[in-house]
Amino acid sequence: MFTLRSAVWALFSGAAVAYPPLLQNRQNIGPGPVSGDTFWHDPTVIKKPDGGYLAAFTADNVGLKTSTDRTVWRDAGAAFPNGAPWTEPYTGKGQRNLWAPDLSFHNNQYYMYYSASSFGTTKSAIFLATSPTGASGSWTDHGVVVESNAKSDFNAIDPNLVVDAQGRWFLSFGSFWSGIKMVALDPATGKRSDSRPLINLASRPNAGGAVEAPFITRHDNFYYLWVSFDKCCQGAQSTYRIMVGRSNSVTGPFLDKAGVDMMQGGGTQMMSSHGAVHGPGHNAVFTDNDADVLAYHYYNNAGTAQIGLNLLRYDGGWPVIY
Repeated sequence: MFTLRSAVWALFSGAAVAYPPLLQNRQNIGPGPVSGDTFWHDPTVIKKPDGGYLAAFTADNVGLKTSTDRTVWRDAGAAFPNGAPWTEPYTGKGQRNLWAPDLSFHNNQYYMYYSASSFGTTKSAIFLATSPTGASGSWTDHGVVVESNAKSDFNAIDPNLVVDAQGRWFLSFGSFWSGIKMVALDPATGKRSDSRPLINLASRPNAGGAVEAPFITRHDNFYYLWVSFDKCCQGAQSTYRIMVGRSNSVTGPFLDKAGVDMMQGGGTQMMSSHGAVHGPGHNAVFTDNDADVLAYHYYNNAGTAQIGLNLLRYDGGWPVIY
């Protein structure tokens, strides 16, 4: 008998599955099986050169997790176990919670962009750190990449590095206010390459600005801008949902399936609250041997943030979660 549970399990174990039409078009499929240390918030995941997995997430001094099989996850300590006092001008003295890290591997080292801020303010900054191993305590901070202040109409949090088909580096970021922005980076330093104005990618002018957590991926001839709409961080009452648009250019414009520009509030919904999955959002995407993998957090019925992992395929140039 075909069941959703058996299908997802078979996918994560590498077995071939024939999907009926209703499941192929289903938007709110359940997350794949995970175990071990399953708490995370604002996740980023990469596949390491040795075949294992490294994840980072919002936590005191940036939390880390590892896995050997993408299913069983283990706590790996904090990126900065001795603290990150250089972030206190943005977080407040003694505050340790650092937000929304973004992991990647380039130039034989790990890169991590991460945010320092506090709720409800645009006094924020995105920092860069690098590591030869990705392990706790091995990270060296390289300072501020982009910042915003109390007078800014944007918020310098939720970073994501994307390298385009020509090898150019860009950092997307943003949360509420005037929306999602982008700056060009110097690949030699990982820092901002010039002082040109910010590139505008997405906004929600008619919805209180409720868009954040950008993540840009490339598949074939398209770039995909993933974002989260609505409200996070309210446990099982969260209204977060995962949206996407696409473009032929890494700098946009990004349009949804209906052709609406994401600068005008456009976005095709990919996942929203369903069953015991509340407020799924702040997703990342990484490429594995079997498929692209969507990583996100959601809240369970008890209001605890949990790991969500699903595979992606592409239908007519649009991602489909399964």
